[in-house]
Amino acid sequence: MNTPICDFVKSYNDKNCIRAHMPGHKGESILGFEHLDITEIQGADSLFEASSIIRESEENASLLFGARTYYSTEGSSLCIRAMLYLTLLYAKKEGKAPLILAGRNAHKTFLSSVALLDLDVEWLYSDSSYLSCDINAETLDNKLSSMQEKPVAVYLTSPDYLGNMLDIKAISEVCNKHGVLLLVDNAHGAYLKFLDNSLHPIDLGATMCCDSAHKTLPVLTGGAYLHINQNSDEFFCDKAKGALSLFASTSPSYLILQSLDKANEYIENGYKENLRSFVKEANKLTAELIDNGYELISDEKLKITIATKSYGYEGTEFAQILRENNIECEFCDPDFVVLMLSLSNSTDAISALKNVLLSIKKREALLIKPPMLKKPQRVMSVRDAVMSNSKTVCVSDALNQVLSTVTLSCPPAVPILVCGELIDESAQKCFEYYQIENCDIVVK
Repeated sequence: MNTPICDFVKSYNDKNCIRAHMPGHKGESILGFEHLDITEIQGADSLFEASSIIRESEENASLLFGARTYYSTEGSSLCIRAMLYLTLLYAKKEGKAPLILAGRNAHKTFLSSVALLDLDVEWLYSDSSYLSCDINAETLDNKLSSMQEKPVAVYLTSPDYLGNMLDIKAISEVCNKHGVLLLVDNAHGAYLKFLDNSLHPIDLGATMCCDSAHKTLPVLTGGAYLHINQNSDEFFCDKAKGALSLFASTSPSYLILQSLDKANEYIENGYKENLRSFVKEANKLTAELIDNGYELISDEKLKITIATKSYGYEGTEFAQILRENNIECEFCDPDFVVLMLSLSNSTDAISALKNVLLSIKKREALLIKPPMLKKPQRVMSVRDAVMSNSKTVCVSDALNQVLSTVTLSCPPAVPILVCGELIDESAQKCFEYYQIENCDIVVK
């Protein structure tokens, strides 16, 4: 598979011409890659008006993913905003209310998008961790059947941060039955397309999804895809570039674009076969860990999520032990440690990881469970809360106040409480448990 963006940049750099254009480094090396960093000069195409090399590269990606695929150099966050904007436009076209039925474990980008677009959200809950939302097709079918006014779309996160995956195929069939769109935050699952049996949301019937290429593929941070199902209304493809450009920088990174471009060649040249072999090794590792007494909860093939308390450790303590052994995890909290793998982890690295994990002695299980959040009381819309005057206070002083903005960092960037909801005692306990000391509240 050709790499038109990479080829153009190399050719341009080889000319050694005077760069009387942005960026200011002019290709002179400070970090070592500046010669490959360009802007939308003649021939370089323009990401959101793509008609030549970027369009060709996106078409290559589309062939690989079996979708209409568009690049983002600003992560899945840009793709989520674009998906929701397209959904709003579709609702207007179809004369539907802009109501989204969403899994409660949505990334905070979903909330910021809801605030910007003034969408209405009804939440789907489960008894899982705040990072997971166990939604099945039957429950969703019953929910949609009970609603007098159907939502325009269902929005779900799969895989979630802990590696739990939903039955997207069955859920998509329910959405089709009720005539609603299915949007999937698949940020952690770009590689799912290339398993022997694809588990990618587009192949399972989703209308649109986002993939963070940089999370599981060898792509620079910020590289992501917006995928639109080829069987969807052509309206979405017609409006996709405009939707992305509405929220994006007008200076997309050509380093990231080259990375996405090169990834097409990487995927075509044996990635599926190499992934198959790597998954076998990963399965052996997880089997050994389970035999050694570890409790693993992830459904994902490239994610190892350890429920550390059953092994006798809080997640944060366990992560520190790993850090002392030169291993940095993806995420930890009091209950879990998440390890993300990819084909770029060498055999030696996997072996070293296994040796460290098997050397950690199992202790008596910790029985302290995380506090449960009561179903929150919604006081105002997400938009009204975000757009209100606010102030930062200690969580201990926030009882019966209304949460204004989500200030959680990433990872995991999944809010415990949503903007516009009342902070009750159960929310305070959850904040304290997850070591959130301050929060922003609406000033009345």
